[in-house]
Amino acid sequence: MKKFILFGLLPLLFSCSSEKITVSEVKWSGAMKNVMKKGELFGTIHLDTIANKKHLYGLGPIEYLSGEITVFDGKSYVSRVNADSTMAVSQTFDVKAPFFVYANVENWASLEVPKSVVDLISLETFLASLPNSDEKPFAFKIEAEVEETDIHVVNLPKHIKTVSSHDEAHQGQVNYILKDRKANLIGFYSAHHHAVFTHHDTNLHIHLVAQDEKDMGHVESVTFKNLKLWISK
Repeated sequence: MKKFILFGLLPLLFSCSSEKITVSEVKWSGAMKNVMKKGELFGTIHLDTIANKKHLYGLGPIEYLSGEITVFDGKSYVSRVNADSTMAVSQTFDVKAPFFVYANVENWASLEVPKSVVDLISLETFLASLPNSDEKPFAFKIEAEVEETDIHVVNLPKHIKTVSSHDEAHQGQVNYILKDRKANLIGFYSAHHHAVFTHHDTNLHIHLVAQDEKDMGHVESVTFKNLKLWISK
């Protein structure tokens, strides 16, 4: 398991503080590329074995790509696809993931976000502009009114025992379009972990949990109405 600690990130952007910011340690198990390219669908981490669950945040798929996992402030949400393609969301730490990125974050610092940040592209551009953002991975969270979002839940058919490409890994996946919903999002940013815990073409990996806890999944696209953003401190 690999670990990083990021020091001195964003000292000029946090209000009422001139101290150095220590970004919480980001940890991960497994790698997206091992799942998508090598077909390593088995769990590399059992969430119950994470010793410190206090203020835990994390995300990843369920082993054998049978659903999604999002941990938000110590609560572990699991989403799966029902037989009728509806989504079922439950809460449990008794679940395994083939890759999973996580951090314990007790203190968050609020950022003033430009009005131009309205979607994933502008969010990534904004995060990339922050001082030292390209040095180490860090967690961020968002509270927002979501005008529209496309989230997916992986749902690999049980008879498929191995995959060797992104397309094969997403067989059976179901996408859900949510509109005008209040939601919490947890994300991880890194310029150096493509195909480890972010996709190969982005520095972001983000999951969304609706505030009514009825929907949860991997964010493919989103349009924000109102956005509050915090960075791990």
